[in-house]
Order: sequence, then C-alpha cells, then structure tokens
Amino acid sequence: MRRISTIVQALLGVTATTTALVVLAPAAQAITIPVACGENALVAAVNQANSTPTSDTLVLAGGCTYGMTTSHGGPSNALPVITTPIEMVGPATVTNASLLGLGLFRIAEVGPTGSLTLTTGVAFTRGNVLGNGGGILNRGAVTLTGSTLTGNTASGNGGGLANVDTPNGTAPAATFTNSPLSGNTTLLGNGGALYNGLRGTLTVTGVSGSPLFITGNSAGRGGGIAAVSSTATTLTQTAVTNNHALLTLGNSGGVHRQGGTMTTTNSPITANTANNCVGSAPAVPNCTG
Repeated sequence: MRRISTIVQALLGVTATTTALVVLAPAAQAITIPVACGENALVAAVNQANSTPTSDTLVLAGGCTYGMTTSHGGPSNALPVITTPIEMVGPATVTNASLLGLGLFRIAEVGPTGSLTLTTGVAFTRGNVLGNGGGILNRGAVTLTGSTLTGNTASGNGGGLANVDTPNGTAPAATFTNSPLSGNTTLLGNGGALYNGLRGTLTVTGVSGSPLFITGNSAGRGGGIAAVSSTATTLTQTAVTNNHALLTLGNSGGVHRQGGTMTTTNSPITANTANNCVGSAPAVPNCTG
C-alpha cells in the first residue's frame, strides 16, 4: 500500500509531508491575444502581456491602423513601455495620430528586460519625439521581420530606431530582416534610419537579388545609419541609398561609423549626399566617396 500511495502522489504532482499537502502549480504559459482595431485595445493588450514574464503574441486586426492620439507609457511613448517578450503580428499599422501628428511621442520604448518582435507587415509610422528613437527606443531587444519603420522623427539620435548608449548592464540588440526603412529623420543627431550606440548590436539582412532598402532618410550625420562606439554593426544584402546628411560639411549621408566593429556584405552604399561615408573613423568597409 505504501508503494501505491507513493505512485499516486507522483502522478498527481503532490508532495506529502507530516503537516501539509503542497500542490505544485503549473508554470505560466505564453498566450495569444487578439487585438481589436483601436488605440485602447492595443494599449490594454500590451499591459496584459507585460503583466507576466512569459512571451506573448499580440495578433493585430488585419489591415487596421491603430491611431495613437496620446502617450500611454510616460510622456514620450505611444505604447506602454515594453518590459517582457512581446510579438506583434500584422498586417497592421501603429501611427502617431495626434492633432496634425504633432504629439511628441515615439511609438514604442523597449526596456532592458523587454523584447519586441514585429512580423508579417507591421508598420510603425510618424513617431515624433524630443530625444532619441523616433519610432523605437531600444534598451533591450528588437526584431523586425517583413515589417517597416517609416516617417518617424527624433530630435536626437535614431529617427527610426535608436539602440540607446549603454555603458553597462543589458546591451541593446536590434535585428532587421526584409524590413525596409524610409523617410525617417533626426533633426541634428546621428542615424536618420538607425542609430547603433555604445555597446549596441545591429544586424540588417535582405535577400539575394532583393536587397533590404534603407532610403530617403536624413540626419545630421549618417543619414541612413550611424554606429558610434557600438559592439557590432552587420549589413548583408542591404542597399543604403539616397539618404542625406543635413549638416553637409564633411558628414556622411549614407553610413557614419565612429569606432566599433562593422561588416558589410553585398551591401552597396551609393547616391547619398553630401557623401556616402566620408568622415567615418575607421572607414566603413566597402564604401567609397
């Protein structure tokens, strides 16, 4: 009988003691959250996903434009600050829909414990912030696959996305796969589309014969991309073209590099103004003019 009792206890997942019966609770599981087409629904879904440490998937309403009329994550973020692993699945658009688009808030901020993944045609547009990261400010991990950052603006670094300068602790990482960036702007800072700051990691990848385009962005330096004291910046099958340096005297309209490791493979950097990569130190690999 004692052996049978022990087997039953094992099957039921309980432990018998002389004083109490302890039930082992199941581990929290990731959930999928359908998100109705509306600002409040998206904010509520992000808050729900943030409430547990597990990875959650937000299935956005197909074809919806989520117009964010005010900030919900402090004064500078349309969405609540992302503190856990969250994936958003489109197709859908999240945009700054404040009066005349003048509301001073980016679309999303990712905290050091958070990660944000955008897949299947999610677009972040018209973020507009005093500071860094017009579309996304990244302190954790960001991944875009088949998604876009378009028409975002920052007064500081990273019109589309900024991997924030991080002297210690969690180093931010951003990965773009088949996810073009266009029309993003920093007014005076570095990296019109992308800024990869201190200790950051940036990986941008297109497809052979169909490169990922970084085009029509502008910044004080590095109209397309700026990497300053970053750990690694890797461009593969990526075309950086027709971007602009607003401060034209000796500043690179295409890619600006200041220290750090940079690798470019089948990634033409062409037709940027005032020049492509001049002024970078060390030089940007495989970039002339």
